[in-house]
Amino acid sequence: MQTKHALIGLLAGLSAASIWGGMYVVSKVVLEVVPPFALLTARLLLGIIALAVAIVLRPKANLTRTQIWQIFLVGVVGYGVSLGFQFVGTKLSTASNGSLVTSATPAFILLFAPFLLGEKTTARRIVALIISTLGVIAVIDPRSAELSPALFWGNMSLIAAALTWALYSVLVRKVTQNTDVITSTAIMLAGGLPSSILFGALEIKSQGLGMITPGIIGGILFLGIISTAIAMFLWNYAFAELPAALASLTFFAQPVVGTILGAVFLGEKITPLFMFGGVLIGIGLVISSTEKK
Repeated sequence: MQTKHALIGLLAGLSAASIWGGMYVVSKVVLEVVPPFALLTARLLLGIIALAVAIVLRPKANLTRTQIWQIFLVGVVGYGVSLGFQFVGTKLSTASNGSLVTSATPAFILLFAPFLLGEKTTARRIVALIISTLGVIAVIDPRSAELSPALFWGNMSLIAAALTWALYSVLVRKVTQNTDVITSTAIMLAGGLPSSILFGALEIKSQGLGMITPGIIGGILFLGIISTAIAMFLWNYAFAELPAALASLTFFAQPVVGTILGAVFLGEKITPLFMFGGVLIGIGLVISSTEKK
């Protein structure tokens, strides 16, 4: 792995996770007007359109029909199955539980990578994952989690979301080794449309839409272009360039950025535990990224 590509890949993953960490403030406002799957449909369509513009300006990617279907099916796993579980889990459980369970995604990636990619699970990578996981647990503060039996199916859905997102991320590395990442990302986004359109139509029929103001339109554009087209491309690029075990650790930037933005815009308090957790996440990234290849 070349140092320059590794650094770019690392920055891409951190940027993607940072964007997602900041999108929840916008999502919270937009979801009061647009139901989840209807919003996901809009995000996917806007993401595809934005990436299509970039694709037109680039040399044509030569993909076989088999490659297109493989990439599309990877998108079904990520944007159809995983995000579906996430929506259900968030609805049936709590936001704090969602943050805590989602933090297991890098561990699941480390689990899938040896079998699907042939990557070795080294002691250094395990140590880096443990340190970073402890850091993100400190950032999230698990004392806010709820384990009520009433939340069981919601929590199970969140676990399924973390598992399938980990599977998606590993499969991204597998199918993008010899393909253009921008084109692949657009095809993957299309993989989420069949289910999102179906459930989105049912939501609109049963719940309707709230008042669509210029602010809501701006929020949808942000979620579709920035949080979907750009962030998903950056995430996929990170996994195309880096070993899955290293790329997965950039995911931990998400709760850190989310907490910081919560403090800036919502007046939430940043605790010493948060600061300690952020340092641990950074140490984990350094340990993993400096491993000799």
